[in-house]
Amino acid sequence: MATDMQRLVGTSEDDDEEDMEMDVKEEDDDEEDDMEKHIATPPLVGVDGLIGSSSNNNRFHHPQIHEQASTPGGGARRSRPLEEKERTKLRERHRRAITARILAGLRRHGNYNLRVRADINDVIAALAREAGWVVLPDGTTFPSRSQGSKPISGTSAAVTPPSSQMVPQQASLTSLKVIASGYRSPVDYNASRMKGVYAPNSSPYDSSSRGQSQIPSALGDGGEPLDTQALIGGSVESVEAKQIVDVPSKFPECDFAGTPYIPVYVMLPLGIINVKSELVDPDGLLKQLRILKSINVDGVTVDCWWGVVEAHAPQEYNWNGYRRLFQMVHELKFKLQVVMSFHECGGNVGDDVCIPLPHWVAEIGRSNPDIFFTDREGRRNPECLSWGIDKERVLRGRTAIEVYFDYMRSFRAEFNEYFEDGLISMIGVGLGPCGELRYPSNPVKNGWRYPGIGEFQCYDQYLLKNLRKAAEARGQAFWARGPDNVGSYNSQPQETGFFCDGGDYDGYFGRFFLKWYSQVLIDHGDRVLALAKLAFDGTCIAAKLSGIYWWYRTASHAAELTAGFYNPSNRDGYAAIAAMLKKHGAALNFTCPQLHVPDQQENFSSALADPDGLAWQVLNAAWDYGIPVTSENFLPCHNRVGYNKMLDGAKPLNDPDGRHFLSFTYLRLNSILMERQHLLEFERFLKRMHGEAVCDLQQ
Repeated sequence: MATDMQRLVGTSEDDDEEDMEMDVKEEDDDEEDDMEKHIATPPLVGVDGLIGSSSNNNRFHHPQIHEQASTPGGGARRSRPLEEKERTKLRERHRRAITARILAGLRRHGNYNLRVRADINDVIAALAREAGWVVLPDGTTFPSRSQGSKPISGTSAAVTPPSSQMVPQQASLTSLKVIASGYRSPVDYNASRMKGVYAPNSSPYDSSSRGQSQIPSALGDGGEPLDTQALIGGSVESVEAKQIVDVPSKFPECDFAGTPYIPVYVMLPLGIINVKSELVDPDGLLKQLRILKSINVDGVTVDCWWGVVEAHAPQEYNWNGYRRLFQMVHELKFKLQVVMSFHECGGNVGDDVCIPLPHWVAEIGRSNPDIFFTDREGRRNPECLSWGIDKERVLRGRTAIEVYFDYMRSFRAEFNEYFEDGLISMIGVGLGPCGELRYPSNPVKNGWRYPGIGEFQCYDQYLLKNLRKAAEARGQAFWARGPDNVGSYNSQPQETGFFCDGGDYDGYFGRFFLKWYSQVLIDHGDRVLALAKLAFDGTCIAAKLSGIYWWYRTASHAAELTAGFYNPSNRDGYAAIAAMLKKHGAALNFTCPQLHVPDQQENFSSALADPDGLAWQVLNAAWDYGIPVTSENFLPCHNRVGYNKMLDGAKPLNDPDGRHFLSFTYLRLNSILMERQHLLEFERFLKRMHGEAVCDLQQ
């Protein structure tokens, strides 16, 4: 067993164990003193004449009657037999050996800064501080006034354990009964890097994010503990000797009446236009669109798939299905947002159809697979084209940039009348996988699973040639390679030499490579958006940015680095992207799950994730540059708690500058949304997005 533990956490804990065992005798003496004080209480004599302990703890009770000696302070002191002392020492050594291994594991894998001679009390205190609680030197623990509670599994409650026994309790999400734990504020964590930025307080119905709850503190103004049951207003029941508060499911809601009008668009189904460029089920779609119109939805959003329109031959475009769709939208007097989708559909979250890249592109890829992103092991990703061919004429005599521009220019010519009359209000420009400006660093098809750090995607011949030129220009030709100590798709930062604390990511080569890797991403966005601005002159264009929020609370931000966002804890990686968007007058379409949907099942704490911290860093970068921000929900949502969270993100009520989203896209139109109860809830959400009064607010 000990060998297995050493293999798990390494050998560094052996030194800790040796240091800690040096204190065994000292602690044994302390323990003896405590035991003697305990035994000094008046004995209870039973009918058989034996002494019984008044404590429930039988561990130190011995059936024999030992001689008692008087002490200077009065009372009795008993002498323990040598065998019992030895057993106590063995137990203590065993306990401290386990503690040593826990400490070593926390230092190595959890980033905990624990002193060398720490004990289990230090471990508990460190865990409590990590959860956002205040721990005083005497052990008194209470929630911070400036921080709320971060509940487990998206619920909020309080627990009062009996005496000193604290047993974890896993509770049901539906009953809203869990053990409350504080959580460090994401903005506080990034204070050194984000001084002066705005971060709104979370609402009372935010049951998942690390925001401030309605219970300001567990202590009153005078320092006395307050009755948490009275504060919450819920009932308390006992479950296995633990008191758990049942929190009411209805929370007070903010009144958004009179707030700015935010248009709400509904994303149409992915396969609304099939691979033959035909409109699927036009009668059923018309019926659904009329229902959306009746509840005052502002417009719809649709993907224009490259793999559908230019499927069979270069520069042969088939817009028939989209023309029929746009006519229907025009007749209903909807607004329209269109996404130029240059990636394949299928295999990602929410994908229910498969639309590959054009057939002629796939043919080129079979003979020249380097047109696709490639990882260190040589695995290709045909989801989108590598940015290494942006200026390479490998697509039947055209570069990738020229292919994108010809496609956008054809769309503008085909539907020019809809631009002229204002039907098309925004064009989303696809810039990478899922249409997002990022590398495909975490492909599920290559075995990635959350919360893996992903892998760098720069090993096609074209990007390697670009890297070689950059290394030579830097005067370090031997840097023309990717790092070799970065782990694999599902590694964790501390398991790698590159991403661990103090790792190579912050060395000379690491900084050079990451700067080059992220600059390739920015340059790609710069080139494509420049041509999009030219093709769609006079119409707002937008670029989509995904929220890579896991491992955000580590020094390296490993998952962001592999995705192309050079955003470690000592560098702001999103300011350069915001500056690039500002250059082209483009809006930012930012999607991060915790900003919109609170009912997340991912274990954020195990991945040191911080969706809120990431969201507000990106949004503040955009707003600092005066860039309009749009957004969409990450996962399906049909409940009021989720809608309230979306409203909080779209309209931060305590922002002194009154900033808010330019528009919001709801994903997506389907039969579930059309059900009466869901439609009524969605209509209520629309009214509040539009700044209208809602009469049934919960107060």
